[in-house]
Amino acid sequence: MSQYFLAVNHDPADTTMDEMTPAQMQELFAAVDAFNTEVKEQGAWVFAGGLQPLEMSTVVDNTGAQPVITDGPYAESKEYLGGFWVIEAPDLDAALVWAQKGSKACAGKVEVRPFQDEPEA
Repeated sequence: MSQYFLAVNHDPADTTMDEMTPAQMQELFAAVDAFNTEVKEQGAWVFAGGLQPLEMSTVVDNTGAQPVITDGPYAESKEYLGGFWVIEAPDLDAALVWAQKGSKACAGKVEVRPFQDEPEA
């Protein structure tokens, strides 16, 4: 069985979540929780997590003579990673079905990327 990374990307220009009422946010949280439960019950769950806002990130660059640590995102981009799931699925088509359900639950786009296969020993 292969593993897939389901990335929930957010657009900083999209203020939809900022404008949600607490009741609407609770509905969204409940939908994501129900999706998480389904993924677990079906045996596809590996790991998942939501991330703090982009402004909370720290970048470490130790490719030069001295490490450089800076606050904030690595690069400016139009979208950023807000959360993710790592799932197991028999193939990409099955992972895409999970992504469709996850997208509906979190009311956002979900990018699907397969993990690289482990090199044979």
